[in-house]
Formats: sequence, structure tokens, C-alpha cells
Amino acid sequence: MMFLAASSLAAAPPAGGDEATRAAIEATCFDYVDGQLEGDPARVARSLHPDLAKRRVLGDTPDERLGLRRMSREELVELTRQGALKTPKEAWNRSCTVLDVAGNVAAVRAETTWFVDFFHMGNFDGRWVIVNALWYSKPKPKQD
Repeated sequence: MMFLAASSLAAAPPAGGDEATRAAIEATCFDYVDGQLEGDPARVARSLHPDLAKRRVLGDTPDERLGLRRMSREELVELTRQGALKTPKEAWNRSCTVLDVAGNVAAVRAETTWFVDFFHMGNFDGRWVIVNALWYSKPKPKQD
């Protein structure tokens, strides 16, 4: 088995995908992010695969070793409808970074004041959607 030094990995440029492909992937990511920040469930829904697997690492819990918080597409869309992360536009601080593209799959990092998500996206008939998401909930910002 061959392992690369961390410095080799950090220096390597992202692989795969032309500019148009990366722009389409970023547009899907921003539908997800901005849709939540706007409280627009339709925008969030169109970014997601119907069989989305969204998870957050909990660690050991009384009920589960290596516990995960699991969320379905329907639950995420409903939370968006309820305005769970709705944020005034002047307070937005968000980014979407395409980490890698290989054929019809991509790895993406999204970040807001509220969360960091790592996505696996798939291209289905020319449309990029989020298939898997692993997220980290940031501590809530202090309100003045």
C-alpha cells in the first residue's frame, strides 16, 4: 500500500472537471446553502437526490456506539420551510468549494456560519444533485 505525505496532498491541485462542470456543481451547492439561509424549501429540494443520506457524527451515545444523527431529504426540506437557519442576507458568510470531480461524481465542501458540510454529488442526465452529506454543526454565534 502506498501513502502520500500530507504535504504532497495539500500541494496537489483539485482534479477533474472543466469550468462549466465546476460552475454547475457550485450552483447546486449554493442552491443548498442559500436556500437554507433564505428559508426557500424549493431551492433546497432541487439540490438534493430523493434518497439523500445526510448525517452528523455524534460519537458514542447511550443508545448507539459510533452514533450518527441521520436526516432525510424530507426532514431537511421541512426544517428549511420552518426557517431553521434563515439568516438576514447581510449576515451571510458562506462558501462552496469543489474539492474533486471524477466523471459523474464530485466531492464538495460547503460552509456557513451555522455548519460545514462535505457532499458527494452525482450527475444525473446533466443535473448535479447532492447524494450524501456529512455535516458538522458549528456552535451558535452569540447574539448581541
